[in-house]
Amino acid sequence: MNKLMVCLFAALAGASTALPALAQDATTTLPTRVVIAPPQSELASTIKTGLAAAYYGAVKDSTAYNEAQKLYFFYGERHFEPLWLEQAANGDVAFSASAQKILKLFLAAGSEGLRPSDYLTPDLDVAGAKGDPLKMAALETAFSGAAMRYASNIYTGRIRPLSLSENLDIEPKLLDQSALMMQLASSADPVAVLQALEPTHPEFLALKAALANFDGSVDQPVHVADGKTLKPGMSDERVPLLRERLALPAVADTTYDDALIEAIKAFQGSLGLTTDGIMGPATVAALNGGTAITRNDILANMERWRWMPRDLGAFNVFVNLPEYRLAIYRQGQEVYTTRVVIGATAHQTPIFSNAIQHIVVNPYWNVPASIVRNEIAPKTRANPGYIAGQNMELLYGGKVVSASSIDWSAVGNSFPFSVRQRPGAGNALGQIKFLFPNKHDVYLHDTPSKSLFARDYRAYSHGCVRVQNPMEFADALLANETTISRASLEAMFGTSERWVNPEHQIPVHLAYFTLRVQPDGTIRSFGDVYGHNAKLIEAMGLNTPGAAPAAAPVSVEDGALSP
Repeated sequence: MNKLMVCLFAALAGASTALPALAQDATTTLPTRVVIAPPQSELASTIKTGLAAAYYGAVKDSTAYNEAQKLYFFYGERHFEPLWLEQAANGDVAFSASAQKILKLFLAAGSEGLRPSDYLTPDLDVAGAKGDPLKMAALETAFSGAAMRYASNIYTGRIRPLSLSENLDIEPKLLDQSALMMQLASSADPVAVLQALEPTHPEFLALKAALANFDGSVDQPVHVADGKTLKPGMSDERVPLLRERLALPAVADTTYDDALIEAIKAFQGSLGLTTDGIMGPATVAALNGGTAITRNDILANMERWRWMPRDLGAFNVFVNLPEYRLAIYRQGQEVYTTRVVIGATAHQTPIFSNAIQHIVVNPYWNVPASIVRNEIAPKTRANPGYIAGQNMELLYGGKVVSASSIDWSAVGNSFPFSVRQRPGAGNALGQIKFLFPNKHDVYLHDTPSKSLFARDYRAYSHGCVRVQNPMEFADALLANETTISRASLEAMFGTSERWVNPEHQIPVHLAYFTLRVQPDGTIRSFGDVYGHNAKLIEAMGLNTPGAAPAAAPVSVEDGALSP
């Protein structure tokens, strides 16, 4: 058999073991030899005619040309035999058995938080393509496009994070579509191939289950009404409901007694609230699962889970900004948690994943240029002694200079200096910081300003994440290290900056979830502190009446869609 050998240099994804030859997290360019083989059936000849017309009829190097070329080469390798169409002896064309299985998957896309209409498009019209080579080729490739669109949406989401905010600095996971198409073509169960792309994070799966059973309550716990703040010894009509909510034995007395106070403290501690045993507004809101949960909230949080790395790391740090909470997970189980302070709305902490590589004891604080420009420069011009009074140093050309020796009248409005704060008890970074080098220059760190951790709203920083109990965190973080410990770090405390590099780089995720699944299986909501949730709901079109995903009332029979 004569074959035309064509060498195509195509962008293919790099190797990954997360999914079998499907999903890739990085790209590279590799040469791939493509075989253009002659068609061996009438339907294949029809497909070739249509693909060739699209390929050779497009403007060279245009988007249409490049897409048509890829399709021509892909189908050419397999004698132009269709993946999704089959032809009967009488010439009738219908969707193949594999295509019909995938069509049913498209119909059920609503259960995945996706929209069936994104895949069941008017292009999938079998009857309208009969006998027309161009239409039949278009139908075949339209189905391939729908399958790839579904695969991409279920694997990495519908919305590109950076399209919503530059602070959503999340690298989308990439699919090796050529490998996926080949796997779909060779698989006896193409549905399983596509379903394997779904996130496996337990919280995603819990949200998916909540979506399936959504009735407006989403397993909401017993509702406790707002009212006066309850303190030990007070009596209140809400006490019986409180006891029911916290699984305490029912009693006739309505006194806020010791047993109830201890149960409230345990509940507060489990959520990172102040463990004072006092039932104020924040505790009531937490008992009620936060604000009311909507279907749109579920869909938006499912989308954000699709943005997350498929593998968070067997041992990882997870900071959920709306929750103002940091946790360390080992094999999916939480082993440590503490409160954090995050960036104010004007100085938002960015959302991304990285790895902790360095720990700095007695850190200098290199003051961000924006703070130097807006805060320190005006105060220094007015009072050159301000720099020394803040235990800071003025640097010019990388060298420390004395602010009192500078002729500030000659400097004018410019401020060609950088500023850093010396190590010490009053340093803005406290005694330790945890670095994961990134373009945003944000990190986790200690702070001398401890009072903010007592507040329930904790968005006050300039973008970095302040950790309430940094040495406890360090102790938990270094659990896998053999040469570094909390004690060895504390032994370094002093006035000289010291850098320590852990043996293992530890994955760290700065995440943004307004819904979290609690240990008891209930779903708790958190405030949309930066507005990312509202923007995502808008971008997903969920505010449009009837736009929320739902299973379409159609079926697939005999290779065609029917109402």
